[in-house]
Amino acid sequence: MFRRVGLLSLAVAVCLLLVAPAAVGAADRLQVVRLSEVVRSIFYAPQYVALAKGFFEEEGLSISLSTAWGADKGAAALISGSVDIGFFGPEAAVYIYNQGARDHIVGFAQLTTMDGSFFIKRGESEEFDWEEVRGKTIVGARPGGVPEMVLEWVLRQHGITPFVDVDIITNLAFAAAPGAFQAGLGDYIAQFEPAMTQLEMAGAGKIVASMGIEGGPITYTLYHARKDYIEKNRDVLVRFTRALYKGMKWVEEHSPEETAKVIEGFFPDTELEVITKIVERYKDQGTWNPTPIISEEGFEHLQTVMESAGELVKRVPFDALMDNSIALEALGMEE
Repeated sequence: MFRRVGLLSLAVAVCLLLVAPAAVGAADRLQVVRLSEVVRSIFYAPQYVALAKGFFEEEGLSISLSTAWGADKGAAALISGSVDIGFFGPEAAVYIYNQGARDHIVGFAQLTTMDGSFFIKRGESEEFDWEEVRGKTIVGARPGGVPEMVLEWVLRQHGITPFVDVDIITNLAFAAAPGAFQAGLGDYIAQFEPAMTQLEMAGAGKIVASMGIEGGPITYTLYHARKDYIEKNRDVLVRFTRALYKGMKWVEEHSPEETAKVIEGFFPDTELEVITKIVERYKDQGTWNPTPIISEEGFEHLQTVMESAGELVKRVPFDALMDNSIALEALGMEE
């Protein structure tokens, strides 16, 4: 009896010795890519699908994901070399370029085509007209960031001058703003999901407008890399973009319910029903780019929005900051 157990244990051990090196070897062959995302939001659902479905591993990449909580912080991490790819709004790249940086950062893939924020008014009424915000207080975002600049752009399009006809609170940390609104600060708030739907479900107010629809098509959130990294690791970025595109196509071809189930692990504090509702809302309004190719027209609109906010010193040529050759190669559409 003991002899049979001993032989069995030996056989198992031998199998483990044979299998383990192969498994370790497979993991070792994956190239680690350090990715910093600007915030954690359902707004970026295709990225999380690509991560959860193993699309990056299929391209030989292992993604080390971190969250910067701000485009300024994400750009700083990218410039310092502490991450390889930075996922944030291209306004940061414009600022850096206009400061004369020698090794500026370059956008190589676009995920979102519009602002991901929604506008909530306090109370239970769903009736809304932009004129009613006049004389009120809006909980906004960081000055110089795209969410805040789009908010100001939209207000101007409706004849309302920011900081003159309406007060905008811009000194709150991104993560703290929804809680402050729920506690009674401000009459309106504009921010990303899932915070807005959670506020609505908590009875803090009603979503009355999409800042994406109001603001129009814009190069909103892009993947960036340093010029020197692109020169040395172009193949890595092509494979990264190809994996991302797989995630984008998967979301397009599957229902919001299916997408929600895949990404729910990235949002442990949000109910599946809420995630599903938000994915559906984003998908219905055309939030995600059909391909990773960066829109030149959207980039020009971004700079117009930046000029309107008084944040742009000088317009930057598209080709100086954007490189579509990587996305084209990933799609098999080399120029």
